[in-house]
Amino acid sequence: MYRGRRVSAVIPALNEQLAIGKVVQQLNSLKNANGLKIIDDVIVCDNGSNDNTAQVAEQSGARVIQQATPGYGIACLTALSIVKPCEIILFVDGDDSCFIEQTTSLLAGIVNGDNLAIGSRVKGNVEKGALTSIQKFGNALAAFLIRRLWHYDITDLGPFRAIKTSTLKKLDMQDQTFGWTVEMQIKAIQLGFKISEYPVDSKVRIGQSKISGTIKGSIKAGFSILTMIAKLRLMQRKTLAKFALEDS
Repeated sequence: MYRGRRVSAVIPALNEQLAIGKVVQQLNSLKNANGLKIIDDVIVCDNGSNDNTAQVAEQSGARVIQQATPGYGIACLTALSIVKPCEIILFVDGDDSCFIEQTTSLLAGIVNGDNLAIGSRVKGNVEKGALTSIQKFGNALAAFLIRRLWHYDITDLGPFRAIKTSTLKKLDMQDQTFGWTVEMQIKAIQLGFKISEYPVDSKVRIGQSKISGTIKGSIKAGFSILTMIAKLRLMQRKTLAKFALEDS
């Protein structure tokens, strides 16, 4: 519990047996000033792993749910289906690429009034090799498009983020692929929620990335993100056009 708010952590994972135990243990080790656990519940969605990700996660103290259909978004949605009542949901990757102790800056943002707190890798320190040139370019392009289309200043689509549970429900998340993170940010912008970015540091992940580790993965992720941006922009224009017609 963080400052009176219950917190659940959601981790989508695919073949992360080398890192997932460390991530889960670090989350469960986070303590507040009174020495009590900050994270009340850690949920790992095993997204079709062919290694021991699920077993290691469970042995390390996480609740595990299976989702055979591949996709970052559907893994998050599946994990959310078993979340216990809480006020804040933390999303974090299971590859040990972020510093778990920086979770508190995101949670503090929510407690202090944010609806959505994004961990910005751009504003933090990036260890050499932690982000590929493809990741940096794709992230910068998506951020640029959001700034141009929605006039909202963002720097990162970072997966390390916290959100009010009540806000997440209102966003009605749908994407089942790598468009999940950008869908969350754009919908939050469209609905007028308060979004803040907090510097987070990045380190070289354990194991190979499913996105930037291959050309195919990078192209697939980029396509999902750009498609989601276009889809949400088109839906917004149609909605505005409908309202204009009704008022005429």
